[in-house]
Amino acid sequence: MTPDPRIQIICGNLRLAREYVGGFRRVFESSYLRPIARFAEAQQFAAGVSVFVLDQSGVSGRPRQGLKGLVERLAEAAPVIVVSAPERQSELTALLTSGKADFVARTGDFVPVAVGLVERRIRLASMGLLGYSTGANGHRGGDFGEILRHEVNNPLTGILGNAEMLLARRDHLPASAIERVETIAHLAVRLRETVRRLSSTAELRHAG
Repeated sequence: MTPDPRIQIICGNLRLAREYVGGFRRVFESSYLRPIARFAEAQQFAAGVSVFVLDQSGVSGRPRQGLKGLVERLAEAAPVIVVSAPERQSELTALLTSGKADFVARTGDFVPVAVGLVERRIRLASMGLLGYSTGANGHRGGDFGEILRHEVNNPLTGILGNAEMLLARRDHLPASAIERVETIAHLAVRLRETVRRLSSTAELRHAG
């Protein structure tokens, strides 16, 4: 029997913390949810955590090791979903590439994006695919669909988040640059839809 997931939310903004809790309760019938508001407490609650959600909004006590160092320490215990300003993503490149962390740009309606990433992380773990290993004949159809969505959608979220941030400042950009950023956003949305179709097809074939 799979144990209930333990989701440790690190967020000092009370309204956002409630949004996260509400989002997770809609996805998981039963789970451990206890938001904390101080960086110093983050590592004290690492034991048994399934996934960390680190949203720097309103969190008190700047971590001595910086954002990258804190995420590295937390990732020793469990994957970390980092929610922060789009420009902070580049600090975590190595962790994102390794699969130890995911990044959600704090733009638009970002809470459901973070909830979706956590839900996929926990599902992958329950399927024994957290390390993304393959069997003798490669990924099975359903497994491939899960991994495709996870591995491609996370970078796409970053691309779209950065594009939206630039478009929000369109008054300071030349028309040619705006056109290029709009093209990037449009193509990223198309790619996300293609990933959705491919992963759904792979899962249907596996189910058949």
